[in-house]
Amino acid sequence: MTQETSGFLIVDKPRDMTSATVIARIKKISGINKIGHTGTLDPMATGVMICPVNQATRLSRFFLASPKKYTAVLRLGIETDTQDATGTVLTERPIDMVSPPAVHEACRRFIGEIEQTPPAYSALKHKGVPLYKYARKGNFITKPPRKVVIFDIRIIEMDFPDVRFEVECAAGTYVRTLCADIGKILGCGGHLKDLRRTECGGFGVHDATPLAEIESHPTLETLQDRLISMPDAIDDMLPHIADSGLMEKIKYGKPITSDDLKLKTAHGSSPFIKIVDEGNQLLAVVRADETQDRYNYCCVFYNP
Repeated sequence: MTQETSGFLIVDKPRDMTSATVIARIKKISGINKIGHTGTLDPMATGVMICPVNQATRLSRFFLASPKKYTAVLRLGIETDTQDATGTVLTERPIDMVSPPAVHEACRRFIGEIEQTPPAYSALKHKGVPLYKYARKGNFITKPPRKVVIFDIRIIEMDFPDVRFEVECAAGTYVRTLCADIGKILGCGGHLKDLRRTECGGFGVHDATPLAEIESHPTLETLQDRLISMPDAIDDMLPHIADSGLMEKIKYGKPITSDDLKLKTAHGSSPFIKIVDEGNQLLAVVRADETQDRYNYCCVFYNP
């Protein structure tokens, strides 16, 4: 069985570069025909970007809802129109009355399920156009608040006016909005001064390779030691090694039943099952049908 070289590159995104630019630069490497990412980082942010390559782009959806962890710096006393350090200053207030206990208490108020209003400068769309394009023309569109989840906030250091903290949150959370909201609670305002994504989709900065190092490789083949295989990338899925009969079913898209998989348990951190061959090549991803004794195909990669 042959299969196009595919897998995941975990990129350490540099500062002052859009996620789209990162993708465009990596795509110039020979052998990379398709590449995407599983979560945008603002230009000023650095850190973990999960970039599926070639056939792995079909697995992107399994990472989009992954929790994320960031290290951020909140600058107190200054509000900006973008809620981060790239924006225009709107207000400046003294922080003399802000105390460390007050900062701890303000942060605790945001742990759990909260409502967050997306920033006007964001990639969310209104009538098919990103909000930031409206905002740049002076037309600030406010989207309704939406529920997000903050799993934890841990303050690392307070060196006023800066507060360095670590936050673990669900997908869709805006850390710059979190900073602005904490500033409002404290009564002095605030904005995001610095942001680094340290974990995403089961990968951390220790798994990531700087963009410059990736670009130094002329071909995808020379990047093999940095390319995470598709089965290894979806490590939270219950695995099953296919026999010849199951491979034949996958080849022709025939229904798969519990007799084919004979799983002892269908429970795990993921409701999906990855089917591989004896060489650990990914054949398919399936999910149990709740209404009948069968497994529905999510993606098929079998290429005999």
